[in-house]
Amino acid sequence: MKWFCLLLIVILLPWEISALPSNPTERTQKKIQHLESNGALAHPDETPTQFTEAEINAYVNSDLVHLPNGVQSVHFTGEAGTLTATARVDFDKIKAGRRSSNPLLLVFSGIHDILVIAHAHGVGHQGFVHVDSLQVDEVEVPDFVLRLFMEKYLQPNYPGIGIDSRFALPDRIDTARIGDHELTVTQK
Repeated sequence: MKWFCLLLIVILLPWEISALPSNPTERTQKKIQHLESNGALAHPDETPTQFTEAEINAYVNSDLVHLPNGVQSVHFTGEAGTLTATARVDFDKIKAGRRSSNPLLLVFSGIHDILVIAHAHGVGHQGFVHVDSLQVDEVEVPDFVLRLFMEKYLQPNYPGIGIDSRFALPDRIDTARIGDHELTVTQK
C-alpha cells in the first residue's frame, strides 16, 4: 500500500505542477479569472483563494496593470493585517501641472521613494484601508500634510481614496485577509 501511494505521488505530482503556470503573473491572472467566473455564479464556491506576495508583486508590475501616471516599481509586503508598500513616485506627474502655494506641499514634488504602511481587510463585501503612515525618502509625512495632499491632488482623480477608505469588493468577494506574505479572499 505504501508503494502504491508513493507511486501515485510520483505520477501525479509532476502533472499537478505542470498544470499550474510557472510564471507568477500568469498564476495571478488565472486566479483573478477564477474569482470573476466564480463571482458570476448564483452560489459561488466559498473555497478561499490565496495569492502570494510574489504573485501580487509580479502582477502589479506587469503590463496587465495600469499604474497611475508617475508611479512605478511598486512592491507590497503583507503581515497579519498590515500592508507595507514601497514605490518610486514622480509627484510632478501625479499633480499633472496643478500647483499649490502651500509650502507644506513642497515635499510632494520631484521623484522620490515612498513607503506606505496601512491596515487593510475585507469583510461583508466591503474593503477597508487605513493608512498608518507615509514616508517620503525615509522622512515621515505628518497626517495633516498627507490629508492635504490627498484632498488637493488624489481625490479629484480618485474620489474614494483617503486616510480611511471604504469600498465595495468586486466579484462577490466577502472577505479579504492579509496574512504573512499572502492575501486570502473568500467569495459568497
